[in-house]
Formats: sequence, C-alpha cells, structure tokens
Amino acid sequence: MMEKKKPTVEFAPGCFDNFEGTQEELQNLIAEIHRMVETGELFEEAEPLTEEEAEEILGRRDGNRSVQ
Repeated sequence: MMEKKKPTVEFAPGCFDNFEGTQEELQNLIAEIHRMVETGELFEEAEPLTEEEAEEILGRRDGNRSVQ
C-alpha cells in the first residue's frame, strides 16, 4: 500500500508584509495554520473560491497589486 504524503505549508516571501499584529501574534497565526494542516481541519473547513476571488488573488501574486 502506498503511504499518503502529508501536506506541508510554504509561505511566499512577503506574504505577511501587511500583517498589522505583533511578532507574537504572527508566530501564533503561523503555528495555528501549521496545526490546522496537520490535523486536517484546514481542509475540512475550506470553501472553494469563486472565479472572481481566484482571479483577484492570482493577479496579486503576479505582481499586479493596486496601490492603496
């Protein structure tokens, strides 16, 4: 039987640049994300994006961010 590979989390460089909390809050957020992946909770609670939401996110990732 083939062993199922556990998912891992990789954060893109700069993904937390606009985070407005403390360093401790950021560390807690990252730990919670890792915990949710490990337990499978992240996938159980996930909801699919609409096409518009996906396009907006992909546009940001490609560097097409609007200036605010």
